[in-house]
Amino acid sequence: MKNTLIITAAFVAGFTLVIYLLNSALNMPDVYFSYSTKECTKVVNYGTMYTCENLPEKYNHIWVK
Repeated sequence: MKNTLIITAAFVAGFTLVIYLLNSALNMPDVYFSYSTKECTKVVNYGTMYTCENLPEKYNHIWVK
């Protein structure tokens, strides 16, 4: 009985962690950078309001022409 409770708690904790990480990754803004100038050209936000002048600590880095 005790082992079942520990296994269930570990499963729930692991599942919660996976959901949290997936949610964080999906809410990360996409930042587009010009391949030739290496400068930010556009920021696509998912729930937050960032700009090229105000970049977040973490974002999806996308190169464009």
